Amino acid sequence: MPRCVILSACPVSGQMAAALRPDDHLIACDAGYRSCQVLGRRPDAVVGDFDSAPRPQALPGEELVVLPHVKDDTDTEYAAKLASREGYREVLMLGCLGGSRLEHTLANLCTGLGLEQRGVRTTLLDEHSRLTYLLPGQSRAYPKGEYFYLSVFPMEGRAAGVNIRGAFYELTDATLTAGYPLGVSNEYAPGSDCITLSVREGALLVVETKPDAP
Repeated sequence: MPRCVILSACPVSGQMAAALRPDDHLIACDAGYRSCQVLGRRPDAVVGDFDSAPRPQALPGEELVVLPHVKDDTDTEYAAKLASREGYREVLMLGCLGGSRLEHTLANLCTGLGLEQRGVRTTLLDEHSRLTYLLPGQSRAYPKGEYFYLSVFPMEGRAAGVNIRGAFYELTDATLTAGYPLGVSNEYAPGSDCITLSVREGALLVVETKPDAP
């Protein structure tokens, strides 16, 4: 099944088009339909209450879902639930980090976790970072590539049995808490081409970040 791409309202640059696949199913959230133009793609669906951009005119083949202003779900959360209901097993979230509304970035991190907990592999991406999740009992490898820093944060307040290998700062059966950012700004150890992570209890947010510009 093709991947679902959710485009939220934060502006994206044209370079993000390289992250798209030809068969991606695009859902634009509110002002996110403007990002489709930047990326050179048409959305398959546009959803939102259109409080951050004028309501667009749906083109042939596009689905338009107008949401009420008073609701529990953010536009991005609605799109995520739609993708989950339609059976997508992989979601890429663009335009969901940064911008002037910090609370929406935090909300989008929660939305990504909710997708992951429903069995949908989820990635949040911008021009500098890639964010993924690690759930209890999981182990995953992060090969060295364009990203230099790797940080881990406990998304549920506490994560136990955290192991980090192949990094400059390694951990063994560690406990991470929301009150102390022990997992921030790790790096690949000298000679290491892969960092492996595992967690026994609690969900981790894994943030890979490109090196600082000279």
